[in-house]
Amino acid sequence: METIYPSIVTVVALIVYFLITINVGRARFKYNVVAPATSGDPNFERALRVQQNTLEQIIFFLPLLWLFCFYVNPIWGSAIGGLWIIGRIIYALEYYQAAEKRTIGFAISSLSTLALLVGSLFGMTMVFIQ
Repeated sequence: METIYPSIVTVVALIVYFLITINVGRARFKYNVVAPATSGDPNFERALRVQQNTLEQIIFFLPLLWLFCFYVNPIWGSAIGGLWIIGRIIYALEYYQAAEKRTIGFAISSLSTLALLVGSLFGMTMVFIQ
């Protein structure tokens, strides 16, 4: 059952995204930013930006996770995917404090995505040339 590990990583990544989205709703209520407004208190704006950036990144991350797991190795792909999740959590916690603090989490998740991209391309190339 080689797909269990990337399946778990996928579900955990979506749970993290769901919790980040809930934080936006909580911030809307706490800082009285009535929908459809997307600006107001800086704390709300940071929560919204974390959610938006995570959505932007997850669209890129999930297909790469599965491509890497299929063409390279599901264990290694899932481990790299786990790093991506850790990076996104760190990113969120840092960004909630101040936008300038998001660097470490962003770097971890971005490098993880890059590893999945390069590995996927390598794995597909190896299958293609065989």
